[in-house]
Amino acid sequence: MARKRKPLSVALPMPALQDACLNRMTPVLNATDAAVITAFAGIPALLERTPALIVRGRFLDCECLIGPVDHPFHATIRGGRIADLTPAPVLMRSWRFSYRASSPAWAEYWQPAPRPGWHDLLALTKRGEAILEGDLHPFMAHLQYFKDVLALPRQHFAAVAT
Repeated sequence: MARKRKPLSVALPMPALQDACLNRMTPVLNATDAAVITAFAGIPALLERTPALIVRGRFLDCECLIGPVDHPFHATIRGGRIADLTPAPVLMRSWRFSYRASSPAWAEYWQPAPRPGWHDLLALTKRGEAILEGDLHPFMAHLQYFKDVLALPRQHFAAVAT
C-alpha cells in the first residue's frame, strides 16, 4: 500500500516572492547592455542606407527574434527590409527562428576587427555565447544576409558604446 507523500515546499513571505519574481523578470541594465540595445534599435536605419544588402534579401519574408538574450527584438523582415523592430516581449507574437547572444558577445562581435571566435554568428553559437533555435531554414537560406545585417553596427558601435 503506497503512502501519500506531502509535497516539499518552502513558504516565502509575499514581499520576498514578489522581489524574486521582479528581479528575474527585469534584469538590471549595465552600460554594455544599454549600448547593445541602442545599436540594435539603429539597425533598420543602417540597413536602409545599404541598398545592395536590401537587394540581397529581396526574397526574404519572415518574423524572427534577434538581439541580446535578456532584451531581444521581434523583427519583421519583408523583401529584405526590416519593416518592424519591436522590443520583446510582445504578447502572443510568433517567430520562425531566434538568434540571441549575450550583450558582451555582441559588443565583441561589433568591434572593428573582432577576435577569432567572436567574428561570426556561427562562431558565437559554437562558443556557447549565442543561441540559434526554431525553424532554421530562413536563417540558413539567407545566412550571408543575416551576417551582413547583424554586422552593420560594427562601424558605429564604438561611438554608441562610449
